[in-house]
Amino acid sequence: MSEVHHNDCIYMKTGTPNGRPPAASDDPSGARPPMRWRPAALILTLAILTIFYFRVVREDSQQWRNIYTMETCIGAVALLLLWVVFLSRLRWKIRLLVLASTVSVIGLTAVTLKIHGVTGDLIPIFKFRWSLPPSALAPAQGRTREGTPAMPASEPKLSESFPQFLGPNRNAMLPQGPNLARDWNAQPPKRLWRQPIGAGWSGFAVVGNRSLTQEQSGEDELVVCYELLTGKVLWTHADRARYATTIAGEGPRTTPSVLGDKVVALGATGILNCLDLASGKVIWSKNILIENRGRLPEWGTAGSPLVLGDLVIVNPGGKSGRSLTAYRLSNGEYIWGGGDDDASYSSPCAGRLGGVAQVLIFNQHAVFGHDAATGQVLWQYLWDSKQPHVALPLVLEGDRVLVSSGYGVGSELLQIKRDDRGTFRAERLWKTNRLKAKFNNLVTRDGYVYGLDDGILACLEIASGDLKWKDGRYGHGQFILVQDVLLVTAENGQIALIDPVPTERRELTRFQALAGKTWNPPALAGDLLLVRNDQEAACYRLPVSQEQPRLSPQFRHL
Repeated sequence: MSEVHHNDCIYMKTGTPNGRPPAASDDPSGARPPMRWRPAALILTLAILTIFYFRVVREDSQQWRNIYTMETCIGAVALLLLWVVFLSRLRWKIRLLVLASTVSVIGLTAVTLKIHGVTGDLIPIFKFRWSLPPSALAPAQGRTREGTPAMPASEPKLSESFPQFLGPNRNAMLPQGPNLARDWNAQPPKRLWRQPIGAGWSGFAVVGNRSLTQEQSGEDELVVCYELLTGKVLWTHADRARYATTIAGEGPRTTPSVLGDKVVALGATGILNCLDLASGKVIWSKNILIENRGRLPEWGTAGSPLVLGDLVIVNPGGKSGRSLTAYRLSNGEYIWGGGDDDASYSSPCAGRLGGVAQVLIFNQHAVFGHDAATGQVLWQYLWDSKQPHVALPLVLEGDRVLVSSGYGVGSELLQIKRDDRGTFRAERLWKTNRLKAKFNNLVTRDGYVYGLDDGILACLEIASGDLKWKDGRYGHGQFILVQDVLLVTAENGQIALIDPVPTERRELTRFQALAGKTWNPPALAGDLLLVRNDQEAACYRLPVSQEQPRLSPQFRHL
């Protein structure tokens, strides 16, 4: 009895009869519970299936695919963090270490990086916070305020001008442009200048040796006149105005228009200026949003002014019968207004439909055709109002209008009809989602239309709307059809030359012109190519060929 009692005492004191530490098998209640892997596996599985659904199964635009993917990834990371802290059964030291590391990474990222806008597919672009803004890098040599130019400029050569957004006819087509060489490796483009520039999404207007654009410099919104061949500043005009958002970037978004000795420029906050081409002095100025009771669009005022004869036509938007407005070029006098719709981000363009000169504008809720003489709305065609409208309506022969927008919406060909009483109406001929022009403005050649469908080059037959091919990623860039070749400025700053044929994509050559995201429309004056983005601008002399070009039948009468 005493021996048994002694052994029992030893067991109670040490936990085992022989005094060794208790094992998990000896005392299950003292063992650490196993890891809970199932919640983490479920979170990852659901995230992968969700991403697969949005990117593969569901038909949607590339922009929405990216948004849904980013939201899914952020949600999955947050749920995994909750799992680690509350459900994983890891040691608390490890849980707290994971939590502290995650918070530190997020904090360090927020301190060192900033979002510098997004790509055309809505992927954030990150830059270090200590990076200098483009306005701080812009050259100051020769820069003057309104007044005498810093240096003389040569007289304009009107035959080589690019006087407004998308060129002389505002359709991104130059039927009498230079015959560009097809091989830039054998004959490289010559860089005349490349330099920093103030922020903004404006393009260049070119008349003679003057090239004009708009940019942001701190709190000032500028219209700047550069010497075409050197990039030196001839004059600047400044307004105390600034538009900026994290996603859309900062600065003006329109391209100046030049007619004769006058420059017309519209800023991102609605300031419309008419300036003297030689000096930059103000001839007249007004805020079209205040005067017409319009409202500032979410991404800023973006409709480049259209000059028709002695009229300056702009689209302030609004519900007061003045969503499209015309002013006298010579003195800024109000001439007419028409329409009741909010402005989107497209620009007014001119065309002749049903025997009547019209101004077309792609507003927030519809495409409108206005009488160019009176501003009266002649017809309208309702369009999806949930997404921005940027590309210009394209007027085609036979009283047809091609309309396209991005974010998964697509394109439609409209037939504009006029009855015996003079009443207009628009009827749809076909509709397709095979061509969704977000920023890109479409061009046509020989019965086919070319555009960027979610950043990929595509060709459609105009008569049927059938897709002929889709190939080649150029991002959300812009075009100029130069005689028989398509000059493409890609979103990554490259310039490509395409032989536009309906059988396949034929890229002839390319070169790197700029660095960084390039949404701005290019300008081509003779053989001089002007390109820019929100960081820098450059001028290149493109090589030309002596061979006879393959002139499209649509241009042979010109």
